[in-house]
Amino acid sequence: MKPVWNSLLLSFNILAIALSGTSIVLAEPTAKGATDLVVPTSLVQQPQTPNLVVPATVLQPTSSRDTSTTQQPKTSRSSQQVNQPKPEDNETAQKLKLRLEESKRQQKLIEADRLYLGGQFAAAEKIYREVKAPFAQTTAPQKRLEPLLNPTQLSPAGKVYWREAEAGFGQKIQTRALVPLRLLVERHPEFIPGQLRLAQALQQYDYSKEAVDVLERATTLYPDQPDLVKTKIAALAEEKKWMEASLAARQFALLNFNQPDAPQFTKLADENLARYKKHLRRELRGQAIANVITGALGYAITGSLFGPFSAVQTTTMLLRGESSVGESVAKDAREQLEMVEDKAVVDYVNEIGQKIALVAGRNDFKYEFYVVLDDDLNAFALPGGKVFVNAGAIAHTNSEAELAGLLAHELSHTVLSHGFQLVAEGNLIANVTQYVPLGGTIANLFTLNYSRDMERQADILGTRLIASTGYAADGLRNLMVTLKQQEDETFFPSWLASHPSSDDRIRYLESLISGNRYNRYAYEGVARHAEIKEKVKKLLANKEQREEKKHQRSNNQFSSFE
Repeated sequence: MKPVWNSLLLSFNILAIALSGTSIVLAEPTAKGATDLVVPTSLVQQPQTPNLVVPATVLQPTSSRDTSTTQQPKTSRSSQQVNQPKPEDNETAQKLKLRLEESKRQQKLIEADRLYLGGQFAAAEKIYREVKAPFAQTTAPQKRLEPLLNPTQLSPAGKVYWREAEAGFGQKIQTRALVPLRLLVERHPEFIPGQLRLAQALQQYDYSKEAVDVLERATTLYPDQPDLVKTKIAALAEEKKWMEASLAARQFALLNFNQPDAPQFTKLADENLARYKKHLRRELRGQAIANVITGALGYAITGSLFGPFSAVQTTTMLLRGESSVGESVAKDAREQLEMVEDKAVVDYVNEIGQKIALVAGRNDFKYEFYVVLDDDLNAFALPGGKVFVNAGAIAHTNSEAELAGLLAHELSHTVLSHGFQLVAEGNLIANVTQYVPLGGTIANLFTLNYSRDMERQADILGTRLIASTGYAADGLRNLMVTLKQQEDETFFPSWLASHPSSDDRIRYLESLISGNRYNRYAYEGVARHAEIKEKVKKLLANKEQREEKKHQRSNNQFSSFE
């Protein structure tokens, strides 16, 4: 019977089309062997409206209850919306568009890199300029007042203060010297001789601590003034702060390497460091070691990744120097952190790091670079030239220049002795355990316990280092842009609030690059970085799979005990 029904249905369908001009699809009767064709009433009463789309539900065979009801034709809601794209479709299309644009941009950078490595610098720069947007100057940078070195450059009131102060200083009258000098420095901080004279007067009248504070503020405003820095070094040494004096001297020598007296500051750094070590040796004699242990440092620091470091251990490491501190902690780090062993990845990072280390200015360190198998965008540096970078930092950077910016920044913390300073200045409490990177804290990856000044110094020196090695000078700046994007998407811990925000760092790095005319249209290293990036992503994916399997086994074992 089924072939007969099919023939009847086809004939009826053709007849209906001819009569109404409407496309109709009829279903077979649901009752097997039925002899009557059941047609919905709506078909009989359907007006002859051409091109009308009738919903299929209207045309289905109906029960006796349905046949008594007249159905009015309705236009399908889905048919009305068929040409309206869904929001998720728009979002997908936008993502595809951005991905295509980024792919084209990467291809142009690869071509520019090829030309750059081939020595065709002008052709490469032309493409780099096409791809890279100019820096956005949202606000005019705040200009520092130019330093004044001659009293004749002072305002009339400033000249009066200076004249009175000199008279009081010559007559050895304390108030007549200090009062006008304080007013002069407050109103004319740019007058360098006034800062120096105030510090000298304070030391003469036994206000040594205030003298150091004055010089600290002055060198913060004018860090490139050698006379200010020399006076600060001498004041720190007078207060027996030899480590701080050594660091101030070395930082000036490294950050102002082009000044003729830079070698003199290197010598001052070495001399004060030798005094500091001599002081430590004295402290370790006799009852001094007991005082260290039972005083502020009368306990072993526990709860750290690397286990407890006692005051004796830490003091011994400090006595042996920065390299000893770095080697001791790096050894434990390599044992307890999961390290990347892939030779291509490790060699890639080490090659970049060693290239930067050659121009860093500290030949007394043995530089070593390690890759931690962790997907966070993070890195940390230890004293003595030991730098650890997470695999996630490679996976989240877009070029070799960006990764070089990260390594240069961390290397700058090392060559400027920031880590060693943190260990030494806290009466040894600021122990090496602070160098442990905090998992998941990706917003300001270079922070740890470094101060704002330390961060800025590392940004400045790091940018200079990558520019000196032939990388695009904006590598670190571009990495900060990546970090800024992650800040917007990630919980930002309150303890990072004391450090420079990524926005601030991006602005002053742009100002630094533009002001010093560093070349941002140099080698990016996109193609090679992409290859290593894929390797790293596979390593991270394999690690994630292992952890999932381990988690599943733990769950299964737990279930078996229930």
